[in-house]
Amino acid sequence: MTKKAERNKSIDISIEEGKEYLERCFIPNGSNALKQEEITDKTILGNTMEILDLLPPKSIDLLIADPPYNLNKNFHGNTFSRSSSAEYEKYTRDWIEKVIPLLKDNASIYVCCDWKCSLEIGKVLGEYFQVQNRITWQREKGRGALHNWKNAMEDIWFATKSADYTFNVEDVKMRRRVVAPYKEEGKPKDWEETEFGNFRNTYPSNFWDDISIPYWSMPENTPHPTQKPEKLLAKIILASSNEGDLILDPFLGSGSTSVTAHKLGRHYVGIEMNPQYCVWAEKRLEMANEDKSIQGYTDGVFWERNTNHIQKKYK
Repeated sequence: MTKKAERNKSIDISIEEGKEYLERCFIPNGSNALKQEEITDKTILGNTMEILDLLPPKSIDLLIADPPYNLNKNFHGNTFSRSSSAEYEKYTRDWIEKVIPLLKDNASIYVCCDWKCSLEIGKVLGEYFQVQNRITWQREKGRGALHNWKNAMEDIWFATKSADYTFNVEDVKMRRRVVAPYKEEGKPKDWEETEFGNFRNTYPSNFWDDISIPYWSMPENTPHPTQKPEKLLAKIILASSNEGDLILDPFLGSGSTSVTAHKLGRHYVGIEMNPQYCVWAEKRLEMANEDKSIQGYTDGVFWERNTNHIQKKYK
C-alpha cells in the first residue's frame, strides 16, 4: 500500500485490506421477509431493487436517496449508462414504488439529483408524495466549461408522505457573520457580539451555499466519485427526523447517510451493491464510534463555509 502524506486522511482501503469490514455487512439469505431488528444499524450488501422487497413495511421514518444521476458513470466497476428521459423516469418510478410501502405515514423523503434528472425526479415524486420544496446546494467544485456555464449546483427534492411530518427548524439554524450590525439602545439586535466577530443565527433557506465537498485532508473522504458531505446529510437528518428514528438510504455509496445518522443518534439501514463501498462505509462507521464531529456543524448550529478556525475558538 502506497504511503500517504501525513495530512491525507482519505479512506481508501481495498476489499482485501478491509475483509473484516465486509464481514460486518448483512447479506440476506434467500427471499424471506426481513424483520426490523435484522436490518437496524446495518449495511446491507446487495441489489437495491431486490432488497427493498424484503424490508418490513411502515418501518422507515426518513428516506434519503442519492440514486445514480442520468449520466455515464463508472462506480468502481459498476457502470451506470445514460438513458432517455423516459427511461430514467421509469427507473425512478420503479424504485420509488418499492419504497412507498416501507415508509411510515409521517415519513419524509429527500432525493438528490443534478439539474437534468431533477425534472424527471420532481415529476415522479409529485405523483406519489406531497412535494414540500426543492433545495439547491452549491457544490463548490466543478470543472469549467468552454461553451457553457460551469455546473456547480445540485438539487435535493423534499417531499412527505402526508401533511403530518417532522421538521425541527430550530435544529438547523445557520450561523452567519454580521457585516453591518444594527444596535437598538446601544445593544446588538438579533445578533451576538463575540471576540471572534459578530454573528447571527438564521433560519435555513432552500439554497445551501455552506457545503464543502469532501477532500483529501478530511477524515470522511473516500475515492467514491459522487460522495455527499456529512454536513449536507446532517441538515436533512436533524430537520426531518428525531433521535431513535430509522433512516433508509437505498443507494448508500460510501456510507455518508449511515455515518451521519449514527453520529446524530439515529438508527440507519443502508443498501449498497458494491463491496468496495461497503468496506468504506463500515470503516467510517467504526471511526464514528470514536469521533462524532461533523465538519461545519459546531455548537448546535451550521457555520458558513471556511470558518473552521473560528468554530474551534468559539467552542
